Amino acid sequence: MKRALILIFIVMLALAAFLAWRPLPAAVSTNASLETLLVDQGQTSDLFARALTPNHIEFPRDLGPHDEYQTEWWYYTGNLETDPDRLFGFQFTIFRRSLVPPQEMPDSDNTSEWRSSQVYLAHFTISDIANEKFYVAERISREAGGLAGARAIPYQVWLENWAAEQIAPGQIRLQAQTDDVTLDLSLRETVPPVLHGEGGLSQKGAEPGNASYYYSIVHQETEGTVTIEGERFEVTGLSWKDHEYSTSALSPGSTGWDWFSLQLDDGAALMLFQIRRQDGSLEPTSSGSFIHADGSVQRLSKDDWQLEMLDKWTSPTSGAEYPVAWRLLIPKADLSLEGQALMPNQELNVSTTYWEGAVAFAGNHAGRSVKAQGYIEMTGYAVPLSP
Repeated sequence: MKRALILIFIVMLALAAFLAWRPLPAAVSTNASLETLLVDQGQTSDLFARALTPNHIEFPRDLGPHDEYQTEWWYYTGNLETDPDRLFGFQFTIFRRSLVPPQEMPDSDNTSEWRSSQVYLAHFTISDIANEKFYVAERISREAGGLAGARAIPYQVWLENWAAEQIAPGQIRLQAQTDDVTLDLSLRETVPPVLHGEGGLSQKGAEPGNASYYYSIVHQETEGTVTIEGERFEVTGLSWKDHEYSTSALSPGSTGWDWFSLQLDDGAALMLFQIRRQDGSLEPTSSGSFIHADGSVQRLSKDDWQLEMLDKWTSPTSGAEYPVAWRLLIPKADLSLEGQALMPNQELNVSTTYWEGAVAFAGNHAGRSVKAQGYIEMTGYAVPLSP
């Protein structure tokens, strides 16, 4: 589960670029409100493809972009450490948003090379755990002119000089930097991609087509460097990749979600998401996957876990109150874990406000002690996604 409503903000930020090559609709004047333009834009969504059938994902084809779907993201997180056990977390996500369906694009003759219906946005964060400092950056660009884009063979997704690209079979290089921090990592696959939901079809609501195609690549062995304000650190660790694409939105009455990705030190991994509703219940399609060390996947429904908040933190920036410690029980997977955020302040205040940060858990799996590291994302705490 990841970030569908965040992409609305891409449209807001990209509107000027979009209008640079496509004239305003006849019914919309140049002083029309942004809300009016977004509503007009949304009316084209029926022409986008929708996630409807399972077993649709193929590799390497679906490593790349899917412009026929309105929304897509390539998402990387990781937990890193130096030899003396200094800890870092990172998040690097590139989003794609299609502003018009492919069939509505004008003919290519006599149009500018800057013409594009695709907008890309990236979020990049570093969590410096020892110093409790959180570094956040955001970029946006149109696809045209080579400024941003994605392809399957060889795999590459980029926004200017922030990129994830294949450097060898099963190995990618991840690079991103700001004035304060730099990330330069090599990620190596150790297990095949994991398809979530029913054969990669991950339902997000009861409505037909309110679903995404969703897979993860977990337990990627990672090494490289993190640079913090001029100080360079050699690091190793584990990374997680999500790739998700869809044309859908949250069901009415949904206010936000909690998404967990945990990598256990016995070789297992866990993904689960729960969509919160206004009445305090969970969206029935909330679900997850428990990935065993042998690569087999156990599907989870919302009734298969119990999640208890143990502590909370209030953001001094947004005023939002977030859980930062949890107890998680999944009897179906013989798993019990308790853990917390590695530091409370991992809130992103960019084009939207949400919490996403590095966490650590410990507990028992199948009668043995385990530790787990990973990332949790929480949306809708600062402002509910559905009023």
